[in-house]
Amino acid sequence: MGNPYAQFPNIVTDKVILRKIEDTDIDGLFEIYSNKNVFTYIPGDIKKNKDTVKNMIGHFERDFNKRKIIYLGIFLPEEPNKIVGVAEMFEYDDKVNRITIGYRISERHWGKGIATQTVKAMVQYLFTTAGINRIQAFVMPENKKSQEVLHKNNFVKEGIMRQSQFWKGIGVVDLVVYSLLHSDLE
Repeated sequence: MGNPYAQFPNIVTDKVILRKIEDTDIDGLFEIYSNKNVFTYIPGDIKKNKDTVKNMIGHFERDFNKRKIIYLGIFLPEEPNKIVGVAEMFEYDDKVNRITIGYRISERHWGKGIATQTVKAMVQYLFTTAGINRIQAFVMPENKKSQEVLHKNNFVKEGIMRQSQFWKGIGVVDLVVYSLLHSDLE
């Protein structure tokens, strides 16, 4: 049985680095969370000042310790101190051995394959190190780019949950469910 909270992930591939978000990442993090375009297809409100984002960084650690959600900064090996996005692992269910993933990329880094590489790195980590059996993701039907990212990582489209969730900043949404099982890779 898996345990994604056994240790804080530090995931390094030749394409991306996923690591703990530190106070020194504040400028890049603020750029992501203050851009309304980043929130077009994901829940949440934009943050208007840096202090709010600075507080969030402290909450990230607390959320991990409470086994609620794991936030990881996304970095590129050529610029390991410049955050380009945030990866999330959350809603871990130990009875099913399942976890949900999410990701948001800084607008100026869109279209470079970073989300695809991030999901690939998360999948590898969750299946091999954390021992997870099912990884799932929920995407708005309009979010074609994110669906492409999941397809490229061999996720299976399971169907659409109609008017199934309230997403802060957006309202009640339809969501396309994607999943990848450990056995899918065998």
